[in-house]
Amino acid sequence: MGINRKQLILEAATRSFTQFGYKATTMDQVSKLANVGKGTIYTFYKNKEELFSEIIDDLLADMKEAAENAFDPNRSFLENVHRALYSILEFRKTHQLTIKLFQESNELGTPTVNEGVKKVEQMILNYIKQKIIVAIENKEIKPCDPELTAFILLKLYISLIFDWEKHHEPLEKEKIAEVFDQYLLKGLSI
Repeated sequence: MGINRKQLILEAATRSFTQFGYKATTMDQVSKLANVGKGTIYTFYKNKEELFSEIIDDLLADMKEAAENAFDPNRSFLENVHRALYSILEFRKTHQLTIKLFQESNELGTPTVNEGVKKVEQMILNYIKQKIIVAIENKEIKPCDPELTAFILLKLYISLIFDWEKHHEPLEKEKIAEVFDQYLLKGLSI
């Protein structure tokens, strides 16, 4: 029974954070949405921050699973990185909670939300970095700084998916892969 209540609380809190954002969500709202007493929430979580942290951890696990599902051992490292990054960023773009969190972080700068966003980006960077290290070891790519390369790959993808769309039509996956190939793999020199 306790596990069911905890799951109800997690689902209710996720709905509340998605609808109202972190700052505007209260434990009273969560208890009403979960149909449990506020005291029940405190048997599982010390405070709203701890509840939020568990939701972020679950979100990260789901994002990582989406990226892993995009990897295909029959494809090249670069194709797989493209597929995984696109998968992670599409996940982030289409899941309402992540949209709300990034919006709140940008607009209000709520410290707890900023930490959650930072955790999401750090997970993505670490994930890419580990894949780069393996690709270097397998001689699929030239030796490089895995951390810097992961940062560049992620920021390029974010720019092409989110920033570009602020003033242009969204780019198709194939076009993003083409740009990625042209600028990172081949370079601009003749």
